[in-house]
Amino acid sequence: MKKYFLLLVIILLSACKNEQENKEEVVLWTPYNDSIEVAANADHENGRMQYKLIQSKILDKNEVFSPLYEEVSKLTEAEYQKLLPMILEQDIFVIRNHIKEGRLTYENLVLFYLHRIYKYELDNTTTLNTVIALNKDVIEQARELDRLSEKGVVTKIQHPIYGMPILLKDNINTLGMKTTAGSIALMDNEVDDSFIVQQLKKNGALILGKVNLSEWAYFLCSGCPVGYSAYGGQTLNPYGRRVFETGGSSSGSGTAVAANYAVAAVGTETSGSILSPSSQNSVVGLKPTIGLLSRSGIVPISSTLDTSGPMTKNVKDNAILLSAMLGYDELDSASVEDNFPGVLSAGLHPIPFSDMRLGAIKELIQTDSIYKKTIEDLKEAGATIVEFTPPEVAMNGFLSILNIDMRNDLKSYLKEYTDPKLVKISSVTDAVIFNNQDSLVRIPYGQALFNGILSDSTTTAELEEIKSNLEKNGRTFFDNAMDKHKLDAVLSINNYHAGYAAVAKYPALTVPMGYKNTGEPISLTFIGKQFSEANLLRLGKSYEEKFPNRVLPKDYQN
Repeated sequence: MKKYFLLLVIILLSACKNEQENKEEVVLWTPYNDSIEVAANADHENGRMQYKLIQSKILDKNEVFSPLYEEVSKLTEAEYQKLLPMILEQDIFVIRNHIKEGRLTYENLVLFYLHRIYKYELDNTTTLNTVIALNKDVIEQARELDRLSEKGVVTKIQHPIYGMPILLKDNINTLGMKTTAGSIALMDNEVDDSFIVQQLKKNGALILGKVNLSEWAYFLCSGCPVGYSAYGGQTLNPYGRRVFETGGSSSGSGTAVAANYAVAAVGTETSGSILSPSSQNSVVGLKPTIGLLSRSGIVPISSTLDTSGPMTKNVKDNAILLSAMLGYDELDSASVEDNFPGVLSAGLHPIPFSDMRLGAIKELIQTDSIYKKTIEDLKEAGATIVEFTPPEVAMNGFLSILNIDMRNDLKSYLKEYTDPKLVKISSVTDAVIFNNQDSLVRIPYGQALFNGILSDSTTTAELEEIKSNLEKNGRTFFDNAMDKHKLDAVLSINNYHAGYAAVAKYPALTVPMGYKNTGEPISLTFIGKQFSEANLLRLGKSYEEKFPNRVLPKDYQN
């Protein structure tokens, strides 16, 4: 009897092994020779788009996509097409209504987005190199929400973000997925949830996965491509792969939202890193006031200027996602204890144009025809427009803020959040040494900015003076006209004035303004005073509603 029992065990173990091997043999993606594409970009008029590589030399997409493949493949193309009109480009309230009325489940919502990701990201002719990690539990988490709905279990009033699949920039700590900041040095970095991810989960959001970014939030190399990381490869723009820049550093967040890979995404900004990719990918991006959202558990550049922020297809969803991340964080010295009433509902209450007072920058009117036409349209709609020339203010020392802050803040992050058995660096100095050990793979575009961090000799006293002067100068740049003419906001383009807004610690909202003759997106950016997010969102909603400029990228419409 014992002999037969042992034989049965051997057979079962063998079957399990064979089953495991068969699963491992599933090849969803095959690396390809990207040299032809690289060569085709060698003469690109934008020097930053003269790529050295496109495909990551590190990331195996099979490891990312295989765990959920069996479940995702159960959604047929016919079923996917049936879901398409209910989800594609729809706002959160529309999607929630479909779920409430039984036409859609949370599970199918998740499967819809995963289907799109697999469809486009596993095809080397359409991949944006955007999704670099997936939450292996997300389908089961969605099913659990469906089970609770069937039972009628509602323990509290649901936040609108409840059950909505969200993608995160890969410098935001997230349990169950590595947080790499795009660097090979952090490719094994396993961490708990950051504060904003805790808030999202508390409000019922489903974390779908992580997206690529400009490595170290574009504070590594100088003059290098935006959207490139050694870990994730070169992110590409859905409006023109290898034709237009993705913007940076939240490139994956911008491209993923543009291509409808999730309901929304979270980005981070120090100076332009939400505004730039939002503008380049024709999505709505909000860079909040410093302190509105927690920064703890996010790989830093600067504790002075860093913030996370929502990136969405429309203003309504932007307000919802921002609201879902709010909360006072005692671990973040800049965090403000306030519930900021009006943020959640801002996307539902546009400001009448007749009540708007907006500042238009004369130089932009004279040099950009789309901006000029937009200003004319706003006047015709009833808004009061004050044309002005901002004062010239010095921005001396801006780079030193980033250098010294990152030298200190990265060391603190690595000490507080990383496991030294998994992450072998503990400072910028260590990272520079690590990168130099294999420069072709780890830093193909060099690490000039990291080297600059090490050579910056600015003292603590000098740094504090720089911060004070720049904050004053940044506010002067906007406040002279805003105070004199009682303006609600100043109107800019893309991330043109992101640096001034950064040092002023002012919020900025960018909304699709149209497309250039080449097809490249361009956006209108509303910049307001501290904690005026609700007002900016209401202004943006009015503009978006009257001038619905966003168009889905043509190769990502099915």
